[in-house]
Amino acid sequence: MRAVDVIIKKRDRGELTSQEIDFFVKGFTNGDIPDYQGAAFAMAVMLNGMTSFETADLTLSMARSGQVLDLSKIVDLAVDKHSSGGVGDKTSISVMPMVAACGLPVGKMSGRGLGFSGGTLDKLESIPGYRVNLTTEEFKTQLKEKGIVLTGQSLDLAPADGKMYALRDVTGTVPSLPLIASSIMCKKIAAGAQAIVLDVKTGVGAFMETLDEARKLADLMVDIGRLAGRKTVALLSDMNQPLGSTVGNALEMVEAIETLRGGGHPDFREHCLHVAAHVLVVGQRAKDLEEGRALAEKCIANGSALETLRVLVKAQGGDVSYVDDLSKFERAKYVEVVNAPRSGYISQVNARGVGEASVALGAGRAKKSDSVDHAVGFIIHKKVGDSVQAGEPLFEVHANDEGKLAEARQAVLAAHAFSDEFVSPLPLFYE
Repeated sequence: MRAVDVIIKKRDRGELTSQEIDFFVKGFTNGDIPDYQGAAFAMAVMLNGMTSFETADLTLSMARSGQVLDLSKIVDLAVDKHSSGGVGDKTSISVMPMVAACGLPVGKMSGRGLGFSGGTLDKLESIPGYRVNLTTEEFKTQLKEKGIVLTGQSLDLAPADGKMYALRDVTGTVPSLPLIASSIMCKKIAAGAQAIVLDVKTGVGAFMETLDEARKLADLMVDIGRLAGRKTVALLSDMNQPLGSTVGNALEMVEAIETLRGGGHPDFREHCLHVAAHVLVVGQRAKDLEEGRALAEKCIANGSALETLRVLVKAQGGDVSYVDDLSKFERAKYVEVVNAPRSGYISQVNARGVGEASVALGAGRAKKSDSVDHAVGFIIHKKVGDSVQAGEPLFEVHANDEGKLAEARQAVLAAHAFSDEFVSPLPLFYE
């Protein structure tokens, strides 16, 4: 078998066998197949697509390119939740403790923010000492002893994906649905979870801007999960406006913790309860969504969800006093309240505009090597559909640089649009 034959077959719209895909992935990972042939393969897939069976085979081959964790010897069933990213999306920090408090083990590997989309690890590192670089053995031990882990991806998981993504980034092949789906799912499968809930975002602040694109990606990832023997469900959720009221690492941690205390912004709390209900159903702890939601609400009401977050933070070396005293979180030097310039109804809070403004403030990264400022960000006071009076607080800017504050003020003001007529609120979920 030759790499060029595999490329030609896909170029000519042929369906690759599992053996051909496995041969190519192994050769590409170990360096026998050079980058230029990897790029040609990626472009052939980009232009001609893959069947769900081909995509599942590609996913499994990439997962097997490194270590694949077997969690079945540690817990009866472990769940993972993946969000395709967005602005103000601190969902995992609230949902995972809710779920674990209900007795369902959670083994989650998260990522950092890049571009306008925030990262769970950056938010967690707002707590001094919190370790996001657990080894595979530490991951397994903590899952067994504490029932919850939230860390970064181990370097020995799915190395083929890291190598392929670096090529896709510079060859114009990032938007390929089979390559996106296999990239996400190979890491989930390698991390060992037997049940997976996917939160696929759609809107101006998401990678998949249209509902149709998001649905295609969700369908493909669910197919892959099922073909790989994982219980998988995907939710399509809105990312046209920021989720909740906060954007920025420490600010989002505070909102996530307030939600576990029974507070938080109503739309964020509702989003978390809906996701938690699905996780509990797919993880066989609830028979339906109604029971799952009731279990999650109970864990908030009796304090067990908040206590589970304390257990998680302590287990990973974080200063647990930050969970108990939210005033300890790092605060920005400058805080400015920006008032509404006119009365009416909010017709838009452009998520991408707010996300890009947060990166400019220092809350995110323009490139992987950038550091983040945990204190800076925004508190958004109004959502689409809300009425507003001229002079009423619209949003807050939290900044450590006066020049950046002025730029951020203008950018977030420009992200807001107003209407004289009533505007319907945006849905949290589409399907």
